[in-house]
Amino acid sequence: MPTLLTAVSPSEDETPVSNQRDYAVLKRRIQAAGLLEKRPGYYFLSIATNLVAFGACLLVLFTFRTLWVQALAAVGLAVVSGQLGYQLHDSGHRQMFAAAWKNALVGLVTADLMLGMSYGWWVHKHNLHHGNPNDVDLDPDIKVGAIAYSAEHVMERGRFGRLAAMYQAYLFFPLTTLLAWSMHVTGLRYLLDGPSRYRRLEFGLLAVHAVVYISALLFFLGPVSALVVVLIHKGIGGMYMASVFAPNHKGMPQTDGATRMDFLRTQVLTARNIRGHPLTDLWYGSLNYQIEHHLFPTMPRLNMRRAQPIIQRFCAEHGIEYYETSLVQSYRELLGFLNEIGEPLRAARAQA
Repeated sequence: MPTLLTAVSPSEDETPVSNQRDYAVLKRRIQAAGLLEKRPGYYFLSIATNLVAFGACLLVLFTFRTLWVQALAAVGLAVVSGQLGYQLHDSGHRQMFAAAWKNALVGLVTADLMLGMSYGWWVHKHNLHHGNPNDVDLDPDIKVGAIAYSAEHVMERGRFGRLAAMYQAYLFFPLTTLLAWSMHVTGLRYLLDGPSRYRRLEFGLLAVHAVVYISALLFFLGPVSALVVVLIHKGIGGMYMASVFAPNHKGMPQTDGATRMDFLRTQVLTARNIRGHPLTDLWYGSLNYQIEHHLFPTMPRLNMRRAQPIIQRFCAEHGIEYYETSLVQSYRELLGFLNEIGEPLRAARAQA
């Protein structure tokens, strides 16, 4: 496993020009294999499958009056919401269709209308992440929420923030149950304060989502059951999303203004892949191929598995470390990294 909490620098014999050529060579290989071509048929099938699964969960939820059945339906709805999150993700990267408006349409309907979060906010934030992965100064996914992902950010926190950071390896999964709520609030704040191409449309779609979501649950289930369903849906949905996104970069080498590298090495060295399997690919929305995705963010999800051996060979040819591990080991590394961040605080408290 790469050393934790260390910045990585290019070697002395590497030049910006040669590094840019490296990526151009790799891209030609990927293009020659046809892996950047859109796969609209696959995405039509994927969207249809998600809609059917979403409708099935709602049918069970609103048909059965037994609370435990409704709770199970809420769990199913949380998982489907995660799959819809991948649908939003792929549309935001324009992986689905050649026409930009088609991707935007899918993204707006999926994010604002179905999930109740801002499409414009998510695309803005995620593009910043892709441009600056694991950069302690510029990556918005490092400066996020209650979890501390760098020692510097721990020291900027107040008393309660530092207390949480001490034991964040144990608090990580419980805290992820709040992620969905955080995304709702942060997206709305972005629309209120920042520029958004679809601002008025997003406000309208978010209003429709809120009215339909709340009124349907109250009408069909009543206040008590509705509250239980909302807590399960949002809690497990947030945990699902965090469990997929967190292992992709957390605990991998970090960079800053003094150690930034060329595009190719930045994307490869700061990302962690999780070994592919049809079930793993489905659960992760193929984001377990994080290196492939970061190198070619517009590549359709279905092509990432085929791109992997090409990119692995290229990295081996150029002496670039390509890191892949098992699903279980990725979480061990993630939690070990979070525990390491909190260790100085625990040591200082023990000495006090």
